[in-house]
Amino acid sequence: MKLAVIGAGYVGLVSAACFAEFGFSVTCVDKETEKIAALEAGKIPIYEPGLEQIVHSNFEAGRLRFSTDLMEAVESADVVFIAVGTPTRRGEDAADLSYVFSAGAEIAKAIKGFTVVVTKSTVPVGTAIKLKSLILKTRPDADFEVASNPEFLREG
Repeated sequence: MKLAVIGAGYVGLVSAACFAEFGFSVTCVDKETEKIAALEAGKIPIYEPGLEQIVHSNFEAGRLRFSTDLMEAVESADVVFIAVGTPTRRGEDAADLSYVFSAGAEIAKAIKGFTVVVTKSTVPVGTAIKLKSLILKTRPDADFEVASNPEFLREG
């Protein structure tokens, strides 16, 4: 099974590395070219016990790739995890979902064949319905389902 993880921050990188460790073929995508270049060079931007070894061994084995090309990663993926930032909106007590929906619109354009789109980012109840609507609006012919897999990671 091929997976794409959109976002190479704490949640995305740790999730991608663990999925690869389970034996899946994973492409971790981020728009920050410097971050992707550093990861490809073996530089891990965060500390998590055991993460460096898991990333290195799975990268060397070819199960974990890093890319800035969302289209390519999603086209070949069976499951796409959205693990982008959801900062608090300025002056409010609510999550800014603009990165999630932006990723969703890009994913919609790239879907080929049946794809499960999973929100891994911390999002409020009802986000999956909005994401599904967005994808259908962008690509009415897309064959997909949306699911939620909340992250419960704790650093360390």
